[in-house]
Amino acid sequence: MFIGRERELGVLDKLYRSEKFEFAVIYGRRRVGKTALINEFIKDKKAVYFTGVENNAVQNLDNLSRSILEVLAGNESTAVFPTFQAALESVFRQSEKERLIFVIDEYPYAARASKSLASTLQLMIDKFRDTSKMMLILCGSSMSYMEDHVLAYKAPLYGRRTAQLKIEPFSFADACKLFTGFSDEDKAIVYGIVGGTPQYLLQMDDDLTVEENIKNTFLNPASMLFEEPDNLLKQEVREPALYNAIITALANGASRMSEISTKVGAETSVCSVYIKNLISLGLVNKETPYGEKASRRSIYSIADNMFRFWYRFIPSNISIISRGGTDIAYKRIEPYLSDYMGKVFEEICRQYLWQRMLNGQVPIEFNELGRWWGTDARTHSQTEIDIMGVGDSSTALFGECKWTNEKADIKVLDTLILRSRMFNYSNVYLYLFAKSGFTDGCMKKASEIGNASLVTYKDVLDYESTGS
Repeated sequence: MFIGRERELGVLDKLYRSEKFEFAVIYGRRRVGKTALINEFIKDKKAVYFTGVENNAVQNLDNLSRSILEVLAGNESTAVFPTFQAALESVFRQSEKERLIFVIDEYPYAARASKSLASTLQLMIDKFRDTSKMMLILCGSSMSYMEDHVLAYKAPLYGRRTAQLKIEPFSFADACKLFTGFSDEDKAIVYGIVGGTPQYLLQMDDDLTVEENIKNTFLNPASMLFEEPDNLLKQEVREPALYNAIITALANGASRMSEISTKVGAETSVCSVYIKNLISLGLVNKETPYGEKASRRSIYSIADNMFRFWYRFIPSNISIISRGGTDIAYKRIEPYLSDYMGKVFEEICRQYLWQRMLNGQVPIEFNELGRWWGTDARTHSQTEIDIMGVGDSSTALFGECKWTNEKADIKVLDTLILRSRMFNYSNVYLYLFAKSGFTDGCMKKASEIGNASLVTYKDVLDYESTGS
């Protein structure tokens, strides 16, 4: 069953219906579902589908020839085109006669093997663009290659694409669609430990408990997820050791560049380059206090939930896990799960607010949501706000998120009110999110002040499932 990606399928369908030459670039991290999206799109259409392999040009040309002839000649021919140009020209000429989709998946592998492939594609596009009915799709998992050698200004194919789609991990709402057996709370925890990457979500079994799933995957040396972060880094970067050290430092509480460089034993100038690469891979976030574009108070955190969970809990327990101490390792992890889920719940609540805003269901149109931290001028103490968003110069939204088993009480709301007063906005809207609901006193205070919305985790889930 295919889940989600309605927007992306809509974009591709619109391009397909144009009946003229179209060129779409699809890229995104490994395991994020790019190939599944393309297969869903082409399942009822005539398409030549070729996947590049990490091999030499001869092997890629052989595979390309087979893919083309299987569709155009209707047989599994062993014939091979003499050159990539001859192979590509045969597809482009056929597309003058009929609507035809031509997919090159894992394009970076093929392009690295044949250095002239990009310029040959450019030649074919320029030659046939006005007469072709082809929908060309280039897809790749190497983010840096696709951005530098396909999308960048100096790339041979620059200016020829008609669309590009960066495929992101599933939102919490889409992730929930994969599971019907998990309890409401377990849906959030599963999203918290594997994130929105479809391939990781599919490793979870909703007939089992969260504990059983963690034991079967992260605490199982035979599981795909047990070595996934290491394997992914080895595929994406040249020096995985230092990248591993940086992510481990982030997972264990280091957030500022100086702290990270101290923990890994490398100069800040070196760390900054590596962190920049991790950001481009979608594995690390750089945050500044909301409203500040450049700040010495910038902090870094792990962006991907699976990486964050793995680096937080697996390396420190690796010896026990390798010796079969699954139960012992889980007992070490379980007491920290609720605290770990705090940041995950904040992200779920931000996604909820974004969706409501896009549906016109919040009283403020913000351009972004983020966190704020700094010094409260009134108390001279450090403080932070989980969610902040600004509309016009006089309007702002402030939010607080509580993932605890206790109901949020009036003190939590009072604190949010005080923190919102650190800023000079005349129209303020408060959102208090709580996993377990609110005390009577908190609900009474919210009703009295009139500008506070109290949202339970169940409210979030209900909205995600119905959109209203």
